[in-house]
Amino acid sequence: MTQNIYDTAEFFEGYSQLPRSVEGLEGAPEWPALRALLPEVNGKKLVDLGCGYGWFARWAVEHGAQHVLGLDVSEKMLQRATADGEDPRITYRRADLEQLQLPSAGFDLAYSSLAFHYIVDLRGLLRTLHDALAPGGKLVFSIEHPIFMASLHPDWVVDDQGHTSWRVDHYQVEGPRTTHWLAEGVIKQHRTLGTLLNLLIETGFILNHVNEWGPSPEDLQQRPTLADELHRPMMLIMAASR
Repeated sequence: MTQNIYDTAEFFEGYSQLPRSVEGLEGAPEWPALRALLPEVNGKKLVDLGCGYGWFARWAVEHGAQHVLGLDVSEKMLQRATADGEDPRITYRRADLEQLQLPSAGFDLAYSSLAFHYIVDLRGLLRTLHDALAPGGKLVFSIEHPIFMASLHPDWVVDDQGHTSWRVDHYQVEGPRTTHWLAEGVIKQHRTLGTLLNLLIETGFILNHVNEWGPSPEDLQQRPTLADELHRPMMLIMAASR
């Protein structure tokens, strides 16, 4: 079963203070890049994998989606999503993405924000999603960039001008990485960029776009703290079609 770190009190409390938790999609600096890859959602059926507080599900129905199935392993996340506003066009369901079952050709879009790096059997999940998408359906997701994943304990060196250098740690060694982010013992699954791309191809997807996301000059003006993200890509954003 997927590690359910989000239901621990310490982690959930810390997560609830993040800008993306307080401000929603607008608090996530990568949201414009994700939004640009989304197909028209009006009248479509969507599945949101790792739906969290339900920000994307609510955005989708506001833009005309026929139905959104929001899935998350965390009861606390689902409770918060429901409390923030129920809608007959949204169904929230607790689900372990490692053991996911979805109706064949039941969705036009599968969306996920920063959830796939927790999945051990990503190949199995991608096969499930490929089968669950109607012909021509799209998969759009963000994931922690493999370079970022490989540096969960980076070594920083600050020069006399205050500039920092940054080192990748065993990038080629795939598998679980344990970090201490908001709580002790958060386990994520490191895969190289090549592995991620090939998993999509091998499970039948057609790659449409790959974005090694970094802040734009406009982003840096609005959020100067994002300057650290210029050292290496923190997120990888991908779009693929069935």
